[in-house]
Amino acid sequence: MDRITALGARDKGQAFPVYIAVIAGLLFLAFVYFVVGQAASSRNGAQTAADAAALAAAQDARDQLRKGWLKAIDDPEQWGDFLEGKVYDVPAACESAAVFAAKNDADLQAAGCVQLPAGSEGFSVTVRTRRSVGRSIVPGTDAQHATASARAVIVPKCSFAEREESEPPEETDPSPGPTAPGEDPEEGDEPILGLTCDGEPWSVDPRDPVLPRVEDLFTVRLTGDDE
Repeated sequence: MDRITALGARDKGQAFPVYIAVIAGLLFLAFVYFVVGQAASSRNGAQTAADAAALAAAQDARDQLRKGWLKAIDDPEQWGDFLEGKVYDVPAACESAAVFAAKNDADLQAAGCVQLPAGSEGFSVTVRTRRSVGRSIVPGTDAQHATASARAVIVPKCSFAEREESEPPEETDPSPGPTAPGEDPEEGDEPILGLTCDGEPWSVDPRDPVLPRVEDLFTVRLTGDDE
């Protein structure tokens, strides 16, 4: 009986180191999964911040375009650049990008907000997360931060083709009819025709304009580097 008890005690003594090794292995695997999860979370957070920043810059530029168009509403010759999405303040739009990056716990990289090359209107944005990848829990990751980039484009939905004025009919009566007091004709009072937004024609009355919304004028969307 004593021999059996001794053997059992010895087996327990041999099993204890194995038990410790198994527990240590499980803890190590849990730590690895935690680190991988933290890194993935940081990357996702960086991409979310980049997407939000790029869209914010493009939307700010879109709002600028409509405001500029409204100021020139009585001069159709100036409409082109506004309706094509070419006239806006890039630094102001990038300030909006920085604000939305900060709301997502990230910062714009140096020169991290730039206007897209000619041929497409919009912005390319690169951000860096404020928190490190390991969030000071994993040794050696304090200086490692996730970065991500995104591009947003401004796509015009309107076009303007100014209609040519028809030749006035030949006058048969050299003496014009009387004009009632207070009814002197004024130039520029006629509705402006030729504006089409998303297939819908618009008639713009400079005296009392009913104009397309900013969403009717432009589409703002994220796009890949291959577009």
